Amino acid sequence: MPFAKISIFLLLVGTAAPLLAQSSPGMIAASPATVERTRKIIPFDMDWRFLKAEASGAENPTFDDSQWRTVNVPHDWSIEGPFDQSNTTGGAGGFLPAGVGWYRKHFTLPDYGAKARIFIEFDGVMANSDVWINGFHLGKRPYGYVSFHYELTGHVKAGANLLAVRADNAAQPASRWYSGAGIYRHVRLVVMAPVHLDEWGVAVSTPAITASSATVSVQSTLVNQATLATSVTVQTTILDPDGQKVQQTETAQSVPPGQQATVRQQITLPNPRLWDLDSPNLYRAWIKVYAGKKVIDDDLVTFGIREFHFDPATGFWLNGKNFKIKGVCLHAEASAVGSAVPLAAWERRLAALKELGANSIRTAHNPPAPEFLDLCDRMGLLVMDEMFDCWTVAKNPADYHLYFTDWSKTDTADTVRRDRNHPSIILYSTGNEIHDTPHADLAKGILQGLVDTFHQNDPTRPVTQALFRPNVSHDYTDGLADLLDVVGQNYRPLEILAAHAQNPARKILGTENIMDRDSWLAVRDNPPYSGQFLWTGVDYLGEAGRWPRIGNNSGLLDRTDTPKPMAYERQSWWSDKPMVRIARRTSAQAASEVDPGYGNGPDKRAEVTFADWTPANPNKEGENVEVYSNCEQVELFLNGKSLGTQALPADASPRKWTVPFQPGTLKAVAKNKGETAATDELKTAGAPSKIMLEADHHKLSANWDDVSYVKASITDANGVQVPNADDLVTFTISGPGEIAAVDNGDNSSHEPFQAKDRHAFHGQCFAIIRATGATGPITLTASAPSRTPASITIPAQTP
Repeated sequence: MPFAKISIFLLLVGTAAPLLAQSSPGMIAASPATVERTRKIIPFDMDWRFLKAEASGAENPTFDDSQWRTVNVPHDWSIEGPFDQSNTTGGAGGFLPAGVGWYRKHFTLPDYGAKARIFIEFDGVMANSDVWINGFHLGKRPYGYVSFHYELTGHVKAGANLLAVRADNAAQPASRWYSGAGIYRHVRLVVMAPVHLDEWGVAVSTPAITASSATVSVQSTLVNQATLATSVTVQTTILDPDGQKVQQTETAQSVPPGQQATVRQQITLPNPRLWDLDSPNLYRAWIKVYAGKKVIDDDLVTFGIREFHFDPATGFWLNGKNFKIKGVCLHAEASAVGSAVPLAAWERRLAALKELGANSIRTAHNPPAPEFLDLCDRMGLLVMDEMFDCWTVAKNPADYHLYFTDWSKTDTADTVRRDRNHPSIILYSTGNEIHDTPHADLAKGILQGLVDTFHQNDPTRPVTQALFRPNVSHDYTDGLADLLDVVGQNYRPLEILAAHAQNPARKILGTENIMDRDSWLAVRDNPPYSGQFLWTGVDYLGEAGRWPRIGNNSGLLDRTDTPKPMAYERQSWWSDKPMVRIARRTSAQAASEVDPGYGNGPDKRAEVTFADWTPANPNKEGENVEVYSNCEQVELFLNGKSLGTQALPADASPRKWTVPFQPGTLKAVAKNKGETAATDELKTAGAPSKIMLEADHHKLSANWDDVSYVKASITDANGVQVPNADDLVTFTISGPGEIAAVDNGDNSSHEPFQAKDRHAFHGQCFAIIRATGATGPITLTASAPSRTPASITIPAQTP
């Protein structure tokens, strides 16, 4: 179906940014001030009781949980291990455990009054969750990736209360990758008046944008849970990216008892500052609901003004600029922390990918945490928001196909309403490599229903699907592909180009691509081809194949977010910033897989390049050196002697030299217009001598989402990392901090992540630390036998 060019906004609830001072209708504060929100949003992450086991009667308030351990959520109990090839998740789940996890939270409520409406919100529970309040069953939610909420009103009381959650992923295999287990995303309690804004009830769009003005359309859905009709005034105030008030409007509305009412407002903003990849400007709308002169509810909406569209002849456009989508696919876990990912870990990961030139993320193959989207908004990254890995035809015996018929439209609608205003999101995806598609009539009926659900809840965005082997399933000829606003295809870039040639009205995108040069050239050299998403941005747990492997190494980055040499080749194609990197190839390029599929065969993406000048067995015929650069000229030097200059190849090939090995320094100098633009050098490492520490954050706040990754490198006496060092590094910590996890990125290691030591892999390992107190120095020390230890201090301080 046709899709019009529409601009999108971002929705964010409960931001800590400054707000306008509270006022009655018609009165505006002159300057920003921090105020209390009218709607009470209470973080509910602390002090849960947890048991990894079935516990008969645990939903009963009289059940004794005194012997259960205390945890904070987000919490992923599966990542604690152990790795074991007998675990029922198998290689798909990284050989980590599955089962039933029980959570119970004892809490005390003040008296909010008889009219207060009280809700509990979960950002995600993995999986098949049941929730009880004081023994009353609130409901069940099978899909572990969706956010959901329940009303507690009438089942809670002033004083002591008990919330119980059962998360069950015992039936396995249930996923093709590691999905985690438990309450792995944030939880909050929300207290509202009987008349209030609906959950995810504010939608913002821009019907018109020019250089001098932007028309902002705000749609707010009100709910009346009172017994009488209520007249309210909805006031919307717009704050610019600096926090200054720029416009305000008010609308009177009567809301019938037990019903909803929608208020539609339009506001014209002068001289809008656009949301863009390089300047992700964010505005805020403060929507307040008044009964008379009293504010009874409010919502805080952060948004970005921008226009985008896909064009069948020229690809993707943002704010009048035509460029390629340079994307990567990401799963929802982050190695040592599992699926309970601190925001700082996501920030580290996304920053590393953006440095390589990536401008887009595909959430493979499920909705992400809401704060992940917030981060993409702030960092200026585009997002393809994907829903499912299967429909009614299974890929695994216990996967979502069991629930698809009953739950898919509810899960889709809830996710779209939650996510629909993030400026980062440019596409929704109905699914990945869906096995229903060979059955044309079945698949088209399901797809049309999903596309309609997306459009009904968000008419401002196109819908795609990651089609797999479409020529085999005749997706291009049976009409299925043309139900999509944008035709997405996994792998086989020449086929999607042929499909476009067959029907030039099709908008096309590579939704999943291998890392080879030909796939990139197909995108680069064909204007209709909007871009590509690589499989994958980062190595991940699961989809591992056979023991002893526990992870998949298809990423540009390893699991610790360390770039691999092939990442720098990609950077030379994608980045506009001048760069140069040297790699040493130890074997021929592995043959590319046309269709990776889902098999558990041998890994064909094995590492064949190393970014070091310390070969274990030097090649007598010379080392095969590759230099990746986007600069016009590169000159290579060995110990100060020039080995020649090479120009930038038109076909994106790396520049290659055969270099007889000599210990010392290999250096590349890249130039543009005769001027040095970038340099890189590799030095031969001597015998391992000491440990060096480096932290990615130099201060920490006592916040679950704030962590620092501290790299421990095994180096020689001169500080050169020893690439073959595998020392066991022991970490100790003092001060107001804790070691949350350790890691080294080795996809064959079975060492626990929740530990105080870790073997080095390629000469390095990491400790992930978190502050446990508000102030004071946190000191981390790393030691290993026969190595000089190292310490680093990071202050814990108030943000």
